[in-house]
Amino acid sequence: MKKYDISFIGHFCLDEIVPFEGKSFNAPGSAVLCGAMAAARIGCKVQAIVKLAKRDSAIVKTMQDAGIDVYPVYSSQTTLMKVIHPSANVDEREMIQAASAGKFTPAEIPEINSHFVHLAGISDQEFDLELIRNLKNRGYELSCDMQSFVRQVDPVTKNISFSDVKQKKEITAEVKRLKLDIVEAEILTGTKDIEKAGVIISAWGAEEILITEALGVLAHAGGKSYYQKFSNKSFAGRTGRGDTTFAGYLARRMTHGIEDSLKFAAAMVSIKMETQGPFAGTLQDVLKRMGEAGLVS
Repeated sequence: MKKYDISFIGHFCLDEIVPFEGKSFNAPGSAVLCGAMAAARIGCKVQAIVKLAKRDSAIVKTMQDAGIDVYPVYSSQTTLMKVIHPSANVDEREMIQAASAGKFTPAEIPEINSHFVHLAGISDQEFDLELIRNLKNRGYELSCDMQSFVRQVDPVTKNISFSDVKQKKEITAEVKRLKLDIVEAEILTGTKDIEKAGVIISAWGAEEILITEALGVLAHAGGKSYYQKFSNKSFAGRTGRGDTTFAGYLARRMTHGIEDSLKFAAAMVSIKMETQGPFAGTLQDVLKRMGEAGLVS
């Protein structure tokens, strides 16, 4: 069985992005796309297990061209997302999920040989606690994006609301690493202070927690909190911020410590946020940005 550095699991979707200023645009999207592309472009061996309609199979070509091994799980439809930025605050978003490929079942996930396995969902229509426990019982080192549960799709209007998660403690206890943004962290913990939020979530069981916000990213692990500011010059590529950050962190974490991995991830996503679409740079670009931002010890 082929060995991977990171395996990403989630829906592959089609996005309509409506910025606060400027024209709307359409593009293939998903947490899997942004995360997998970022990891692949800095040299990781990446697998993407994606759910979509067979008729839309061609949209994964971007990942395949980047050297990512794509394992499709076919559904009757591909997930369709509309993301609206109603203000200049890049952390404020309105979302509509017009169509969903449906939740993964344990039987749909093949056997995986990977250093890390990351559940990269975009709403509560992808994973459940049963699946997470199944994957953990297979012996995988799991991480999870909590937007996969905080973003809850109304079955009638298809509008996505951001709400607390009844099984948040059970979910957190099953994974080693957790990804959130400041909005999700506040919803789950009741505090806007991301350092306090990290401490609270850590008590639920996850060993390493990353929380992104507009200006930077926090990691909480081993009873300590680390924070690193971003160095981006614009927010043109805000969509995919957290996915890129976490992918960069996982990639670096295979061979480096928490603090260094956080600095690497911050440099990487700073480059990504300056242009639309997934991270398109190289490992050398990230290392150069780390040097420019004073992140190399």
